[in-house]
Amino acid sequence: MSRTALRICPLCEATCGLTLTLEGTRVTGARGDRDDVFSKGFVCPKGASFGAADSDPDRLRTPLVRRDGELREATWEEAFDAVAAGLRPVVERHGPHAVGVVLGNPNVHTMAGALYPPLLLAGLRTHSVFTASTLDQMPKHVSSGLLYGDAGAIPVPDLDRTGHLLLIGANPLESNGSLCTAPDFPGKLKALRARGGTLTVIDPRRTRTARLADRHIAIRPGTDALLLAAMVHVLFEEDLVDLGDLAPHVQGMGDLAAEARHFTPEAASAACGVEADTIRGLARALAAAPTAAVYARIGTCTVPHGTLASWLVDVLNILTGNLDRPGGVLFPLSATGRSPRPAGPGRGFALGRWHSRVRRHPEAKGELPIAALAEEIDTATDEGSPVRAVIAVAANPVLSAPDGDRLDKALGALDFMVSVDPYLNETSRHAHVVLPPPPPSQAAHFDFAFNSLAVRNQVRYTRAAVQQEPGLMAETEIHARLILAATGLHGAAPDTVDAMVVEQTLGRAVTEAHSPVHGRDPRELAARLGGENGPERRLDMMLRLGPYGDGFGARPDGLTLEKLLAHPHGIDLGPLGPRLPQPLKTPSGKVELLPGPIADDLPRLRRALGERAAGLVLVGRRHLRSNNSWLHNVPALTGGSNRCTLHLHPDDAERLGLADGAQVRVGGAGGAVTAPVEVTDGILPGVVSLPHGWGHDRPGTRMSHAALHPGVNVNQLLDGSLLDPLSGNAVLNGIPVELTPVATN
Repeated sequence: MSRTALRICPLCEATCGLTLTLEGTRVTGARGDRDDVFSKGFVCPKGASFGAADSDPDRLRTPLVRRDGELREATWEEAFDAVAAGLRPVVERHGPHAVGVVLGNPNVHTMAGALYPPLLLAGLRTHSVFTASTLDQMPKHVSSGLLYGDAGAIPVPDLDRTGHLLLIGANPLESNGSLCTAPDFPGKLKALRARGGTLTVIDPRRTRTARLADRHIAIRPGTDALLLAAMVHVLFEEDLVDLGDLAPHVQGMGDLAAEARHFTPEAASAACGVEADTIRGLARALAAAPTAAVYARIGTCTVPHGTLASWLVDVLNILTGNLDRPGGVLFPLSATGRSPRPAGPGRGFALGRWHSRVRRHPEAKGELPIAALAEEIDTATDEGSPVRAVIAVAANPVLSAPDGDRLDKALGALDFMVSVDPYLNETSRHAHVVLPPPPPSQAAHFDFAFNSLAVRNQVRYTRAAVQQEPGLMAETEIHARLILAATGLHGAAPDTVDAMVVEQTLGRAVTEAHSPVHGRDPRELAARLGGENGPERRLDMMLRLGPYGDGFGARPDGLTLEKLLAHPHGIDLGPLGPRLPQPLKTPSGKVELLPGPIADDLPRLRRALGERAAGLVLVGRRHLRSNNSWLHNVPALTGGSNRCTLHLHPDDAERLGLADGAQVRVGGAGGAVTAPVEVTDGILPGVVSLPHGWGHDRPGTRMSHAALHPGVNVNQLLDGSLLDPLSGNAVLNGIPVELTPVATN
């Protein structure tokens, strides 16, 4: 007998609601939930393949422990005993920074990944923290931190109401959106054009998004910040700046205008390959639009001036009065965010509170560049111990970070490594202990991170669609036990971790004057929490303390977990609205247009006006049916356009004597790979493209389908030396490469 169950999709940032069809405990189908308050039935190929990903026979279903050099199946007790025995001696002998924590992209797609890693980091007190953020989005966090005083304050485009959308380095028809949670991004872009709005895409490739646009402008990779700075120049030069209601909340206009004078459209044009008149037209159109939004993503972050480009995107929205305005860009208000504090000055955002050992990279948002992980393991210095143990959670940096070959060797030389991962992949194969979480159908789901980036305020929660399989352990319990084992509390009951968080959070909340529970007894509040387990009690607490919460009875109509469970398709909390000055946490209490670190980095951007890339440069690309290296083991999500080929313009192909399908050696500073050529006029001459996340040909993995079509690891072309200096983000785009035809017999 088949039945259906609801589940929020965890496979990309769109967070679409799904209706699963179940035969016993097996997911046999997935379609969009038409009653979902946010996604309204939209589903992409990844969501439709939920069942195939869920039942992948290569998923690990028991822990693995390394014995006599081989990973062998073990009990959960044996696995956590091994974790405690492997990690604690490293901490005790070499200090906490000798333990590196590596967090991968999938963490933000699970409840466990959102709730527990911060506790692990707090318990370990290590500075050796590396995440996927320094491969794709750290520049945006840093620019937001400097502008607004909060690295998490990222305004998103008001897609449903804007009249003019400028996309740069973003391809949401393939990515489904990034740092902008929006189910059915394609439909929203089509609706924009249907209501008479304008869509402009700036990208060196004619992507699916670019083909939908009113206008596509091809730009030389890595020069986005120059084009954006020239647009700022035009706004000041032609007296087009109009802050509107933002004026009382902004400081630094004069200093910004003085810096902008260096970036004339004529100077920028020569560097970025976009005509000066086109740059002026872009700025004028942005200023003239009744409502407008500039939105940029991966292509502008993974370049040498990633933080400056991210900052300039917000500067353009600010100077045209479109920040914090309906139809412009707005700050979401998540249901589990802390209850808004009164507006006023804050502590601001600091960079470089500590540095990496080897190359002295400054931390950003508590993280070091993941491109520096290998050297932090394999290089000794006079300062501190190298990283001798690694805790990797849902991370595969051997494929996703630069110079995977070096990192591969470094991980193999660690004293100890534990990996929380459902697969034995290119990274987890080095672990001494592998802790596999259950399939997603067997886990509850709440989007803590993505709701704070959503284009409409809403809240949804789904419990597990399928009862947990015997022998598996809930991912939340895995994390709780890992925290206890890593911090010297091995053997304590895992629910003590959640109980500690509840006690500390409520204890702090009752002392805050703006809190709805100020002055109350935290023990009485804890007794009122609902939920079937510790994670649900924590969710109930966060909802009740949040901006829409019931305040533990202070606001009787407010949110609770019980109320959310009574609305299985979610609760719509309304469109985004203006929030300034409340989100600002800068020392001035204002938007600080030209923060010191930004001003100090602008001379580097001025020098780039005179630089020209010689030869070919490489950019990445996204596929709709993929998400980094996660999903290449799902047959339904490979093949078709999701192939690891080198895109090459016909002019370059003719010059190099390369035909479609020919094998070509691609060489870079970090090494070389060989891939088939795909000749296409959808890419700018002088630019080539390889997709990210491939290279599934290393021994010792258990990903059988991915190994059939392994592709090549584009990040092996990088040696890890190129970083955006402010954020530590790896430079993955606009890097020089050389092509050599591969002779055939």
